[in-house]
Amino acid sequence: MDENTRHQVLRNDEEQYSLWPVDIEVPAGWQPVGKEGTEAECSAYVDEVWTDMRPKSLRERMENAGA
Repeated sequence: MDENTRHQVLRNDEEQYSLWPVDIEVPAGWQPVGKEGTEAECSAYVDEVWTDMRPKSLRERMENAGA
């Protein structure tokens, strides 16, 4: 891919993020979050919003174990 490829940010049910070219079909299990741009712009967005890298199911188990 070249630096002119437009990307979008995807998120799965585990609240994990991925960058994906906008001209390629979104894979099953992933949904666009509405952010598109250069790879650098999308990566910066993910860095800003994905502050806890643990999958959602693990975070929930850990919260329930501490309750």
